Order: sequence, then structure tokens, then C-alpha cells
Amino acid sequence: MVKMRPTWVLMALLATSMALPASTDPPSASTQIRAEQWHLGYLKTTEAQGISRGNGVVVAVPDTGVDPHPDLSNNLLAGTDIIAGGNGDGRRDLDSHGTSMAGLIAAHGQGSLGALGIAPEAEVLPIYSSPPDGDGDPDSLAKGIEYAIANGADVISISSVGASSSRLRQAIRGALDADIIVVAGVGNLPRDQAVGYPAREAGVIAVGGVDRTGLHAAISVTGPEIDVVAPAVDIYSTSYDGKYSKGTGTSSATAIVAGAAALIRSKYPYLPAREVAHRLTATAVDKGPPGRDDEYGYGVIDLVAALTADVPPLGFESVSAPAGAGPSTTAAGRQPGDDGSGATARGLATLGVIVAAGVAWAVVARRRRRSDDPPPRISR
Repeated sequence: MVKMRPTWVLMALLATSMALPASTDPPSASTQIRAEQWHLGYLKTTEAQGISRGNGVVVAVPDTGVDPHPDLSNNLLAGTDIIAGGNGDGRRDLDSHGTSMAGLIAAHGQGSLGALGIAPEAEVLPIYSSPPDGDGDPDSLAKGIEYAIANGADVISISSVGASSSRLRQAIRGALDADIIVVAGVGNLPRDQAVGYPAREAGVIAVGGVDRTGLHAAISVTGPEIDVVAPAVDIYSTSYDGKYSKGTGTSSATAIVAGAAALIRSKYPYLPAREVAHRLTATAVDKGPPGRDDEYGYGVIDLVAALTADVPPLGFESVSAPAGAGPSTTAAGRQPGDDGSGATARGLATLGVIVAAGVAWAVVARRRRRSDDPPPRISR
């Protein structure tokens, strides 16, 4: 059986003190790391975080565990160990991979110092399911996903690929059925030659990578299953023992997209998971040939557009509320206290509007957003 392996290549481990340096001290990793996180500027993260910071969202990270780094201290929950060798609650990492992924998702930094994640107010649920050597197994990952489902995860970020098993397939489908957003990396060349599992599972957001120029990252696997891409080359993040890491691979891109999903779910808590995925793909900036392709999927994620654009829903049962609105429905899609008797009337009343919007969107969707296109129409 092919085991699960991280989709990431550690390029460097940068040592730093746990304490913040005085301004007169020589530059240290904690002072330099923010400037090295090029993906933050590329994705206009500052603007996006002015709209949403991931508050109220729990992101599960089944991985090598997550070390309690100072840049994650405010939002690292107690999780669990699926395999032997941890400390019991997922908050130990002897590999760096899990801590790096958690930092990309939700690091809050230390003021203007330290690493910053995409969703710095989201909470991380650490799950130790893969040993330090990176050779995990599908059933351990499945157990981690089952734990995430049972413990309130809103997003599950899976930065590994490998074989599937009946238990893992069931766990992934269980997460999707529970309205959890599942994000997974597609794999790295040359070791991986096709999109791996669970990224190729229907309903999972499959993530590829781009480099600093926004072009296809040479390390990123290609294939028809790819949904979106994100920065994947020379990505700086947190590591164990208060250190920082620099890595390349679709693992990093996956964690970045998981952070994006957390921003959307925090901004629009009423949206079903599939509508969150739809927002990411519908607002992505096209690369390569017009339309979806096997290198870029629907394109590079656009955090600001995903949080602000008018995106007609996939179906009238999940009509988007105006941007800035609070929760409007429960997870089941009904108003609090609604006995369901008015659902048909409301649906009929809005059906004509949705059909018209859907037709207009279908015309636009034939050609994805190009990088030089004007931004989508914004809800006010």
C-alpha cells in the first residue's frame, strides 16, 4: 500500500529566540520573516484581512502535529494523537511540516514581527496522524478526519497525498456530508505523477501551486482534478521550537487555500461548504489558456474577490445573502425557528431571480477572470 506523504520540501530551518529581540539587536528570523512571506503581498492579504480574519472558524490540521509556536499561541487548540509518539493532544511536532502548515493558515505573529497566516483569528485543531519521517498511512489520516468531524472542524487542511482506503474514503465523504470544507494538495513532481488522494476525491478542493511570478510551479502535479492554485515556492512559515521554515510544494499552497476558506466561512457562516468552494473557483484569476486547465484549474485564488464579489449560487437552496450580512440560515438551510412551511413559497419567489442570475453567470463563466480584467462586481 502506498503510504501518505507530505507534499512539501523543507528548504531551510531558521533558528530564532522565543523572545522578541530588542530593536537595537541584530536582525533575527522573527524580524525578517514577515518580509520574506512574499505570498502575503501577492494575495493582497492585508486588504482581505480588513474584511475577514477567520474569527469563529476551526481548521483541523491532520499532519505531524503542531508545535506551540509563539506566533500560534493564541489560537492553537488541544487536539489529539492518532499515532504513538506524541504528547497526547497533537501539540508536539518533531518534523516541522505540521507547524508550518498551521502557521500558513492561522499564525497571528507578534505584532509586526513573526509569521502571519491567511486567517490569523481562526483556531487550529492539531491532529498528530503522520510520523516525523512523513510516511503516514491512509487509515491514520482517516481517524484524524473522523476526529475533526466529531470535534467541530469547519475546514480540514490535508497537505499529503497517497493511497486511498475504504476507511479514508468514508471519512472524506463523511466530512463533506457534515458540511466541512476539505482542502488537499495534488502532489509534487517528480515523486507524484498524477493528482493524489484525497485531492482527487469529488467535493475536495484540489490545490496546485504557482511560483513568485504567478506561473505554474515546476514542482506541482497537473491534472483534470485541480480546482485552484496558490503560492507554493519559497514559502516561509512557523516551525518547531520557535523557529521558522522555508519550504516549497503544494503542501504550502494547500494550507494557504485552507486559510482562504476560513476567511470566507467566517465572513459568510451561512454558506454551505460547496458554496465556499464555488466562491474560490468563481473568483479565481485565470492563468494559462482561457477557462479551466490542468495546470491552474480555475486559476489563482483571489482573497479579496472571494470575500466581496457577487457570486450567484450553485442552486436556489443556498442563495447568498448580501455581503456583510450576519448568519441567515442554519447549516440545514432553514431560518432559526422555521418549521419549513414557508420554504416552498420563499423558493418560488426567488427562483425567477436565481434563474436569471444563473444564466448571466453562465455566460461570464465561459471565460474565467484574467489577471488584467476589472474586478468582479462588488456587493455593498
